[in-house]
Amino acid sequence: MQIANNITQGESTSTIMNYVLLALVPGFASQVYFFGNAYLVNLGIALSANLVVCVAFAQSGNNLHFKELVADNSNWLTCALIAIALPPDMPVWVIFVAVISGLGLGKYAYGGIGQNIFNPAMVGYAIVLISFPEHLALWPALVDGVTSATPLELLKYNSGLTLQELGTTPSFGLLAGVGWEWINVAYLAGGIALLLLRVISWHIPVSMLATILLLSGIWYDMGSSQSLGSPLMHLLSGGMMLAAFFIATDPVTCPATTRGKIVFGVIAGTMVFTIRSWGVYPDGIAFAVLLANLCAPFIDHLQVENAG
Repeated sequence: MQIANNITQGESTSTIMNYVLLALVPGFASQVYFFGNAYLVNLGIALSANLVVCVAFAQSGNNLHFKELVADNSNWLTCALIAIALPPDMPVWVIFVAVISGLGLGKYAYGGIGQNIFNPAMVGYAIVLISFPEHLALWPALVDGVTSATPLELLKYNSGLTLQELGTTPSFGLLAGVGWEWINVAYLAGGIALLLLRVISWHIPVSMLATILLLSGIWYDMGSSQSLGSPLMHLLSGGMMLAAFFIATDPVTCPATTRGKIVFGVIAGTMVFTIRSWGVYPDGIAFAVLLANLCAPFIDHLQVENAG
């Protein structure tokens, strides 16, 4: 994985990936708190799957060495993001398919480190989401007994309740879904740490979140039974903060220029809101990021032409 332009010179890619992995800890810990130790099992399986991938590619005769593959921290980051994105209590084989698809099809099929055009973690997640929707639709009860459907699912398949009425159900907390609002706040804290450390720049997360805020505000009808959700609910539900700070900011799969990053964030935010509001999937972050990744080379091309 290439190092973002705003990283201090002299810091290695491995060090940068370590910063990102550490910044994930608050959000991941909050997921473990609300959903239980099954997320630790997810993570362990995903990291084990990475070792299997490393062995397979090292023995495939393509000049990839096992030690080099294991030392590539971007692989471990990809596995961590897949483990975080999947619901807990996933079958082992589903996690293996996600990791193998993400690293194999999303990264090494393009030539390896720094060559891929799509975020590998989102490639793996999207493949299992499309292939095994029945597994990814299952969420366990939260620690306080709140049942499975996520708040975004309840909103999308709302049976005539206003937002105020939905807010009185056990699945909703102060600003969004119970648990989910704090999970997003924790990932926001980790994202702010990455900004302060200059591991990422502000352009993608701010433009992505601002787009979500603007679009949800425009379509917010003050909470009728047909409401698409309040702005705060969109910001603090699902994987919004995780996507804005840890996924969309992947320096390999986003534009290189400052202006391009802002355009990229606007596209990703627009796609998230569109899929959430009118698409089939309640969240749709993986597809939003992959569609934005597809636009990144064209955005860079336009920036070069304009500069010329």
